[in-house]
Amino acid sequence: MIDPRRVEILLETLPYIREFRGKSIVIKYGGAAMERADLKDPFALDVILLHLVGINPVIVHGGGPQIGALMKRLGKVPHFVGGMRVTDQETVEIVEMVLVGKINKEIVARIDLHGGRAIGLSGKDAGLLRARRRPHRLPTGEEVDIGLVGEVEAVNTEAIRLLTDNGVIPVIAPVGVGIGGETYNINADLVAGDIAAALHAEKLIHLTDVQGILDVDRRLVSTLTRKDAERLIKEGVIDGGMLPKVESSLRALEAGTAKAHIIDGSQQHAILLELFTREGIGTEIVL
Repeated sequence: MIDPRRVEILLETLPYIREFRGKSIVIKYGGAAMERADLKDPFALDVILLHLVGINPVIVHGGGPQIGALMKRLGKVPHFVGGMRVTDQETVEIVEMVLVGKINKEIVARIDLHGGRAIGLSGKDAGLLRARRRPHRLPTGEEVDIGLVGEVEAVNTEAIRLLTDNGVIPVIAPVGVGIGGETYNINADLVAGDIAAALHAEKLIHLTDVQGILDVDRRLVSTLTRKDAERLIKEGVIDGGMLPKVESSLRALEAGTAKAHIIDGSQQHAILLELFTREGIGTEIVL
């Protein structure tokens, strides 16, 4: 006999499927969710399920550890300033090789393997991500040159909409193009926020390797407002790799994205738990 609780679980998803049907959800894919073998297939299946119930998932992926690993294999030592990878011409070629030529295609292949339809893009395709050099200032206020590290100047959503309108899942590598055709390495968290903003996405979801945002006592913050975020940043509680995720989320919210979430991607089916359950998981960010 089938446990009736299984049916109740299915019914619990109904109002959320109804609410999100036909809307875009931007997912920043990275961390353990992208690196651990046991999490790759569940992620692909989650994305396919979203698509099959009428939601438009848009994936933006990172690849920092993989870039660093290849640089070391090629005898090039990675160098960071304030958490940003110093990116000379040789490094940006490695970045593009890893993100566009390897990781992007692996994600697409895995989604296709499980019955989905995905196409990989970089920010250089159809002018998707027009970028400019991102200035970097040290805590002292001194500006330093970190090379071909960019920030998004404009997002052309035409290619994304062309794919989603035709039942295809876009998978986007965070490489942008400058006005002179130069290639820029861009933080994937920030790219996800800019794309969510341009699409007026219903949700922006960042997959990370912790529960979400933790307060000074290491307790999960279930809902974070802009005011709270600014305070925790000032206190140094939000720092490091969490900073661009929060910046990205606030930027998307200001542009009309309904909600942003930072969740633990090391938990199987984290996306479904966040979207389709009353309790959700992780931290929800609101203005």
